[in-house]
Amino acid sequence: MSKDFSKLMSYAKHVASEVDKVINEVVRGRPQELYEASYHLIKAGGKRLRPLALVLSARMFGLEERIGILAGASVEILHNFTLVHDDIMDKDAFRRGVPTVHTIYGEDMAILAGDLLFAKAFEALGRLSGLVSADRLVNAFRELAWAAVTVAEGQALDMEFERRWDVTLDEYLSMVYKKTAALFKSSLVIGALLAGAPQNEIANLEKFAEGVGIAFQIRDDVLGLVADESVLGKPVYSDLREGKKTILVIHALSRLGPEGRRKLMSTLGRRDASVEELSSLAELIKSTGAVEFADSLADKYLEEGLEALGRVKPVDQEAKDLLRDLAMFVTARNY
Repeated sequence: MSKDFSKLMSYAKHVASEVDKVINEVVRGRPQELYEASYHLIKAGGKRLRPLALVLSARMFGLEERIGILAGASVEILHNFTLVHDDIMDKDAFRRGVPTVHTIYGEDMAILAGDLLFAKAFEALGRLSGLVSADRLVNAFRELAWAAVTVAEGQALDMEFERRWDVTLDEYLSMVYKKTAALFKSSLVIGALLAGAPQNEIANLEKFAEGVGIAFQIRDDVLGLVADESVLGKPVYSDLREGKKTILVIHALSRLGPEGRRKLMSTLGRRDASVEELSSLAELIKSTGAVEFADSLADKYLEEGLEALGRVKPVDQEAKDLLRDLAMFVTARNY
């Protein structure tokens, strides 16, 4: 990676440490097993990118960092709620390099752990009462609720697509916006709302988040096809095994002849498929130019997002520069 992200990484580490302190205070209680299950993925790590985006967005418009940290904990807790439930639905055995919550504690407890995290996200945001004006906090609550609803809609679309072979590129992009970009967008918007940013600046941040969020998910789809487990933190080819209609699969279906389509359709989504069969399917998909197509589209969305960020007039220029670096970092081609 040619760009130096050391300043971003240093600040990200600082924000993550402070956010984790807040989460540790919020996600504790009894029964012990419920809280252990709820804290399992949080303890396993993660980049804390959404809280970082929120803190930087808030700083851009003059809000002090400590308030952004408190709000950042709320979006990170909500994010982890979605991961716990996603892993149950996708039947994934590993996340962040550790066994998933349901594989250790069972599905029933994992569902409860996710439910608890959902509620705790709003509890964490409520800690800002008295620190910001009531109208700003109410708007932040509305935005967090919008994110929770929209991510659920995105997950439902993703599941629906697994049963279909006619998913269009536009449908995929809509799903990706809801499932991945929405919470990134809400993180930025919550930071800006708490800081009292004007509506035109919030609109710029929304466009920025859409571009970066979609580009990020496209890159993640490619990683799922070409990376190994040490990079992914989850089983190799899990997207293929689960029957995900990624941008790569959609492109391949539009380019393959009858025989290739038959092979793809007979293997994709087969949970008993061997690694060799999935590897062969991955090569078939790559042969259609799917990776190159995906990379080109990701570049387009990233460029649009960065253009929108460029229109923002910040109080804190360093925060804007770090936010741009964050966008470049999360969408970099690590393959």
